[in-house]
Amino acid sequence: MDNEYNRYYIKIRTILGIYPKTIHEELATVLGPKAPSYPTVVEWAKRLREGREDVNDDPRSGRPVSVLTDENIELVRQVINNDPHSTYDDIKVETSLSRVTSRWIPHQLNDEQKQERVRLCRENLAKFRDGSWRLCDIITGDETWIYHRQIHHKSTKRTWIGEGESPRTIVHRRKFERKNLFSIFFKSNENRLKLVVKEIRKQRKSNGTKGIKLLHDNASPHRHSDVINYLTEEGINIIPHPPYSPDLALYDYWLNDYIKQNLTEKPDEKSLARAVS
Repeated sequence: MDNEYNRYYIKIRTILGIYPKTIHEELATVLGPKAPSYPTVVEWAKRLREGREDVNDDPRSGRPVSVLTDENIELVRQVINNDPHSTYDDIKVETSLSRVTSRWIPHQLNDEQKQERVRLCRENLAKFRDGSWRLCDIITGDETWIYHRQIHHKSTKRTWIGEGESPRTIVHRRKFERKNLFSIFFKSNENRLKLVVKEIRKQRKSNGTKGIKLLHDNASPHRHSDVINYLTEEGINIIPHPPYSPDLALYDYWLNDYIKQNLTEKPDEKSLARAVS
């Protein structure tokens, strides 16, 4: 029984007013380990209660795997047949193909959001080109959780081992692993908004916050009325940021990952803060 049949069952039981917990128990009784998980049942029951009729999978975003063709497969085979010791880089050069890792995004933009993204980017770029904005007046920042014990990406943990040797083990993080929330801003060593403003005035005694522009994403805390009112009172302009566009603020796009990949294990909050700053 595939996912579609499971969802039809969830749909019928939801229409009859059966709770997701009971639906999941019924599916688990019949299908055992092949039954959909409880969160999956809850999610589909919610969608169906909200009026969804279709039980098929949502369209998947991203570029199709267009390079996996018979022609390219044969091309790679020829390279290996000509030289069985060919490396990945050799194959890349001979075939003009490359392997990349997909970038995770939190939200699939609709057409209206895409147009808004293009419009704001063009407007901001035009202000730099006509001289009304200066790059040195931009401050960008965001918040991130940083763990005391670092577990880096899998690619950074690969090691060569001899024949018969066992690879080293890395313990997965516990559910309540120690971590701290950092608010990090470019142009400042402080980690609070008011202290950032104070530092700006200290560094720019003649101009203060005049001309300063803050670039951060449109997360709920950033759009809160208290934050917006405070920044307005301090004379700081907020650069419009299109929804779900983490690649437009340098902190999200570059600094966050750079900080974390260079951290080592820290025993306490102070040592972690020193390493981050």
